[in-house]
Amino acid sequence: MKNRMWKSDKDADGRFTAGRLIQLATLGLFCFGLAGTPALAQEGPREFAKRIHDRLAGVPPTDAVLNLMEAEVDTGRPGTAIDAAYRAMENPSFYNVTLKNFAAPWTNRDQNVFVPLNDYIATVIGMIRDDKPFNTVLSANIVYVGPSSLPAYSNNNNNHYEAMENQSIDMKVELQERVQSNMSGLPTGAVAGVLTTRASAEAFFVAGTNRAQFRFTMINHLCNDMEQVLDVKRTPDRIRQDVPRSPGGDSRLFLNNCIGCHSGMDPLAGAFAYYNFNETTGSIEYTPGNVQPKYFNNDTNFETGYRTTDDSWMNYWREGQNQFLGWAQNGLGSVGSGMGAASMGDELANSDAFASCQVKKVFKAVCLREPEDLADRNQVNLVMVPSLKNNGYNMKQTFAEAAVYCMGQ
Repeated sequence: MKNRMWKSDKDADGRFTAGRLIQLATLGLFCFGLAGTPALAQEGPREFAKRIHDRLAGVPPTDAVLNLMEAEVDTGRPGTAIDAAYRAMENPSFYNVTLKNFAAPWTNRDQNVFVPLNDYIATVIGMIRDDKPFNTVLSANIVYVGPSSLPAYSNNNNNHYEAMENQSIDMKVELQERVQSNMSGLPTGAVAGVLTTRASAEAFFVAGTNRAQFRFTMINHLCNDMEQVLDVKRTPDRIRQDVPRSPGGDSRLFLNNCIGCHSGMDPLAGAFAYYNFNETTGSIEYTPGNVQPKYFNNDTNFETGYRTTDDSWMNYWREGQNQFLGWAQNGLGSVGSGMGAASMGDELANSDAFASCQVKKVFKAVCLREPEDLADRNQVNLVMVPSLKNNGYNMKQTFAEAAVYCMGQ
């Protein structure tokens, strides 16, 4: 059961109305509710402000901070509760704990939150801290590092970031923006935001066929796995040679299942044709002009299938049922085709599905639940998604809106 926001039940002086007090007493809501939720009769602006801080930062506010937040919540002016949420996000724990746990599952195949800090996570935290447009997270030439007193950033290991975490470096203060190509040695045109960080390469470019990088990008940033975008009506002309057209001797399996994923995924995953993670050296590899041998694994399964020749990509999902992902038009994004990982990341990150996914993930992280009823869905779809787009993909605004909404329920 959700509680209603305290403000609607108070008079102009901030006191509960007589009618509401009677109603509360009748309902027995002066006691603690389910899961220890305080009764509404005990909650005023100070308690509301504290809940916002606790949920965003994960630690209690100081009295001084809580006084300021209470004043911002209690003014009754539009947007002041958002100001209080922004104040809560000034606490270092928002960056060192909340955002670290928010991004950590995106960096490994098990989607485990209990992983060491790495360059992928640090870059997400830094971009949110600095109000970088988050729709560039899959394409920008950017990476965040810690202070120079730590072991140097390396392409071969994660020592820099593990030392940052072990020494409890304050990422709110100490994270520093750097040009990723200068740090990694990749050509400028080969950099694609978090997709080309060392952590991402180690998790998703290792072995395999590089389809994992695309699949987990879809899961983590568009909130859709392959089964959800399966479309057997797309043209299969760029499905690679390693996909049997008659698995087990039955072509119906390919026509009714395999084709549905591969006809959309393989043309897009062509953007990663020059990438690999070398387990021996522990670093990302980029071979411009030379397609990685992994793209030709099992190429005798169907020799007349598509043979990758470069890092071009095409988005066949701009037609058919997956138009619902909301691909950008009028020059926004890469508009359907291109070369390399950055332009493909740009295509994905300018879709409606990307914006919706970020909001839903923030909602779950702050509210500790999925959007579950009409009010929640309206908050996400009609308020927070448009706000994210209209405010330059500022993710702190999204966190603030989620906290104010959910802590007021």
